[in-house]
Amino acid sequence: MSTFVYTHAACFKHEPGPSHPESPARLKAVLEVLEAPPFKDLEWREAPMGTRMQAMLVHDQDFVDSIADLAPASGRVALDGGDTVMSAGSWDAVMRCIGAACAGVDAVMAGEADNVFCATRPCGHHAEPDRAMGFCIFNQAAIAAVHALQAHGLERVAVVDFDVHHGNGTQAAFYARPELFYASSHQSPLYPGTGDRSEHGVANNIVNVPLPPGCGSDLFRARIEADMLPALRAFKPDFLIISAGFDAHRLDPLAGMNLEDDDFGWVTAQLMAVADQQCAGRIVSILEGGYSGEGLAGGTAAHVKALMRG
Repeated sequence: MSTFVYTHAACFKHEPGPSHPESPARLKAVLEVLEAPPFKDLEWREAPMGTRMQAMLVHDQDFVDSIADLAPASGRVALDGGDTVMSAGSWDAVMRCIGAACAGVDAVMAGEADNVFCATRPCGHHAEPDRAMGFCIFNQAAIAAVHALQAHGLERVAVVDFDVHHGNGTQAAFYARPELFYASSHQSPLYPGTGDRSEHGVANNIVNVPLPPGCGSDLFRARIEADMLPALRAFKPDFLIISAGFDAHRLDPLAGMNLEDDDFGWVTAQLMAVADQQCAGRIVSILEGGYSGEGLAGGTAAHVKALMRG
């Protein structure tokens, strides 16, 4: 078995504008690094189209229908005052994101792949059940988690998020569902302003690890080991989804943390160790943020190398 990468050219067609940080160049940087010789053993898969029914595993039907109706034939439409934008290609892009996430779960559950990385965009973890925000339209990580429960009869699924921004959308979707677990390390204070340690969910199924601006490797690793990993082990997930954002990298222009490439490899290895103990190593990782081309490429390379057990 191996690590699968799901991607699709449609993800380049989400074009929020020439000065927008969430640009097609992000995906180009990711794919270029993963096409280099050290990653020759990756198995590439075309992301299928997701369905409205899959989107509605997390999102309200009225919201899903409104996004479909708003998708422009040309030009752009702002969804939340300008940060979150749809272009003519955005509907296909976000549906490929959903399709990749769900197909990745299916491939791992079928024993076809050890684990999966979804090299797709736009990111998704800020999208709430009834609201697009923070560059995110649909929440593919949350959708993948619920898909794992419903399509495969699992009892407990966890999402771990190391993007520099708190995934308010995933937290909102999971807060009242004890069979779902969400853990996030993120800079605080920072957009979107959620993710306080006091936000626990209905069954202590929400674990937030806020980190101060300027946080570097030592503090990041200490807090992951002390706060996040024990809670994840205690939850005993049947499947692990990773929201893999690389904007906590020291080079990222939208935040103020100081992680290095190796930190993303380290945290991935720690999560894989828990997955090995708890859920037969079943992991699907989904690209979230990262707005420095160099930082995004370096962080992704370290993350995927760890997934490949390199």
